[in-house]
Amino acid sequence: MKITVEEVEHVARLARLELTTEEKERMRAQLDSILSYIDKLNELDTSAVEPTSHVLPMTNIFREDEVTPSLAQEAVLANAPNRHDLFFRVPRILEE
Repeated sequence: MKITVEEVEHVARLARLELTTEEKERMRAQLDSILSYIDKLNELDTSAVEPTSHVLPMTNIFREDEVTPSLAQEAVLANAPNRHDLFFRVPRILEE
């Protein structure tokens, strides 16, 4: 499949890229090479290959959710740089 400079310009315009003439020609050659390789891959017989979403088998690595006791409020606030009674004091972000 041959890519034209006009197609490169179209893709560059969609990507909001400004390319020089040399860059357009280099991108044309690179895209043409990529699509030629894809055409070569399309010639392979993959009828015996199972479709997958990933090349490696994926397993869930997350642990099960378990209910555990929380820290006491005093323990949580022990290292607070600024607190008011049993709460964290934070800078005001809203104006009146």
